[in-house]
Amino acid sequence: MTARKFFNSPWRILGYAVLVVVTLLWLVPFITAVLTSLRTNDDIMLRGFLALPETITLNSFVEAWKRGGLSKYLPNSFIITIPSLILTLFLSSLSAYALARFRFTGNRLIFFLYVGGTMLPFQVLMLPVFRLTDALGLYDTYWGLIGIHTAFQLGFCTFLLRNYMRTVPGEILESARIDGCGEFRIWWQIMMPLTLPAIAALATLEFTWIFNDYLWAIVLLRSDAMKPVTAGLATLQGQYVMDWTVIVAGALLATVPTVLVFIFLQRYFIEGLTLGATKG
Repeated sequence: MTARKFFNSPWRILGYAVLVVVTLLWLVPFITAVLTSLRTNDDIMLRGFLALPETITLNSFVEAWKRGGLSKYLPNSFIITIPSLILTLFLSSLSAYALARFRFTGNRLIFFLYVGGTMLPFQVLMLPVFRLTDALGLYDTYWGLIGIHTAFQLGFCTFLLRNYMRTVPGEILESARIDGCGEFRIWWQIMMPLTLPAIAALATLEFTWIFNDYLWAIVLLRSDAMKPVTAGLATLQGQYVMDWTVIVAGALLATVPTVLVFIFLQRYFIEGLTLGATKG
């Protein structure tokens, strides 16, 4: 489209203008956070949050890493997130394969239970989950938090993978059965590669959600040495004075892993979202 035709379309110009304005509004909190992390706390107290920094310093990031304990909290987040992610994708892909490709009594009921479980607010389940983990001896352990994350994410992952697996042609699976493949081998060598875009999209979402969890971390963990980065950053808030530059710098450092995961998996993420809508 030539520039003349573009400017002759007022609705197109209006649409792009709205997108630019919305994008700038979305970037305001991020830009403010970056500017805050590059200032000193005294500068913020004297001149306010919205003022531009007089001097730029990276001391807040150093303080967040050392005094804020990010060198300890970030590894804890990975210890919790990676096993939770692997277990969630493994178990949900198995259940989704069974619900998508097998006909048995109670198939739809089980599927509805998965879907219904995703609609329960976490706050309602805080006390039962706390009592359950305490009774099982899993309170204040990594495995207690990993198990809860896996259980609560199974419903959503099963729902998406089941719908995606139903789009795979049944003739491919029947041919494999005729050749003597067992169901587990069909799931691993045929179904999983065919659903890789959906699995990658789910891995991106689940990594972000589990890594950024704060609620279950403060409910199920008591020891400071085991807290993930989201709960650990809360310890930087003082009762009377808050070092906002260190808190914001720590929050920005905590977002780096999720941003890197999205950058490396964005091609699969976009493909997984689009293919599921066009197949079938």
